[in-house]
Amino acid sequence: MSFPAPTQPATQIGQATAIELSRAEAEVKAAVFVAKQNPRDIETAQAEMRFVCTQFAVAEKAFFSYPKAKQIIKGPSIHLARELALIWGNLQHGTMELSRDTAAGQSEILAYAWDLQRNSRSSQIFIAPHVMDTQKGKKNLTDLRDIYENNSNLGARRLREAIFAVLPAWFVAEAVQLCQQTLDNGNGTPLEERIEEAVREYKAVGVTLQQLEKKLGRPRAEWTDKDAGELQVIYQSVYRGEITRDQAFPPEHITGAEITKKKDAPPEAPTEPVPDAKPEPADWPETAQPPQ
Repeated sequence: MSFPAPTQPATQIGQATAIELSRAEAEVKAAVFVAKQNPRDIETAQAEMRFVCTQFAVAEKAFFSYPKAKQIIKGPSIHLARELALIWGNLQHGTMELSRDTAAGQSEILAYAWDLQRNSRSSQIFIAPHVMDTQKGKKNLTDLRDIYENNSNLGARRLREAIFAVLPAWFVAEAVQLCQQTLDNGNGTPLEERIEEAVREYKAVGVTLQQLEKKLGRPRAEWTDKDAGELQVIYQSVYRGEITRDQAFPPEHITGAEITKKKDAPPEAPTEPVPDAKPEPADWPETAQPPQ
């Protein structure tokens, strides 16, 4: 008994695939050739980096902050990595979704950075589960938009590491230092104004002055330029979704014993009003002080 031979070998590829492979190969060769013919000017790149890192709009997005194992991990962000890659030149980078399995709830993603001039490449293929951490535990993602945003977020983290892996360490270190100085300087705005704005912005998202003081470990009157810069980094991380508000500023948990103790406590004796005392409004802002 004989079986018919397969009409198409398993290793054969289609015409469209072959054309795409040839196009990609030619594109890579052309990019390498152009990079060799137009090498980067390191002094020009360094001068441009120094100028860019003194811009507050760049510095305020130059760092990230996210929770891990009950600690806050901080470092240079993907925004700074992309900016430095653009300045350094002759460097290709990006992420690519290789496959998506909705039944298994995961995607396969490639993140890469390639210095065409030095032929130095860093890449990583990883599995991105369609899962999001919430206050109530892990949540499986089924909405296409949620899956896309989850993959983009995880891909950006790997891409950041890939870019920093091919950039010179001295180039990145100087950029980080300059961005931190720019952030601490606050774009020339007086410290008190920066603190006032920070307290106001955090209050708008439900974070009290007491929580900010607890986070920094000192009262508002003792805050420094670095403290104001630290609050800016945390605020940007919350805004970008790298960390939630409750993760950055955990709410106070009152135990049942404390509630019972407060309930059973005798009422405080009323105090006699102070003669000629000026009444205080009921809604004092957290940043204001009552009249003397």
